[in-house]
Amino acid sequence: MNNEQQETIVISLGGSLVVPEEVDTEFLRLFREMIARFVAEGKRFMIVVGGGRTCRKYQNVAKELTETTKEDLDWIGIYALRLNSKLLQTVCKELAYGEVVNRPEELDGIDAKVIMGGAYAPGSSSDLDAVEFAEKLHAMKIVNLSNIDFAYDKDPKQHGDAKPIKDITWGEYRKLIPMEWDPGLHAPFDPVASARAEAIGIEVAILNGKNIENVEKYLRGEEFVGTVIHSPYAI
Repeated sequence: MNNEQQETIVISLGGSLVVPEEVDTEFLRLFREMIARFVAEGKRFMIVVGGGRTCRKYQNVAKELTETTKEDLDWIGIYALRLNSKLLQTVCKELAYGEVVNRPEELDGIDAKVIMGGAYAPGSSSDLDAVEFAEKLHAMKIVNLSNIDFAYDKDPKQHGDAKPIKDITWGEYRKLIPMEWDPGLHAPFDPVASARAEAIGIEVAILNGKNIENVEKYLRGEEFVGTVIHSPYAI
């Protein structure tokens, strides 16, 4: 089966799942098993991993010891992201391409069933990398896995009346988040990536990655718990 005939699934895997405090070995095992099951069924994956706790720890140390710019903090995030992606690539090495691919143009000629993506420029989170890889691969859906069940109409940590969102258009979603990227931003899908995804017409599903069974339901087109962000004309 050639790659044009395969469904390519792009996953933006939150670093908080890989490194909540320390590396979550059990999560990595379950995630690898899920990927292996779908590869056996003919699916292909492009996976970008966020920086997680490693990123934030390193950024905090830098801010404590010197005056930092947003670009400084973004570069720390980029290298933390690459480290996490390399860890996942190694864990999945029997399935995955042998290098972390940092730029979409590096995908040319790669026919591996699983590819781990990195990042190459400051100014956004790993979400934008996932969008750019999806565009290159002509994949119209991205699975965004983090440690939340839904996107909410306001920050549930600060507002007890925050309501979960099951279905929302890009225009509506982008009104709920800041317009500009900041390295310390906590948003289910970052504003730069959201603008690009809206322009291309990519659908993003926000799911809790800790619930592997629920992730599998989404991938199989079954009823699932989570938020779908899409273009207004999408059904």
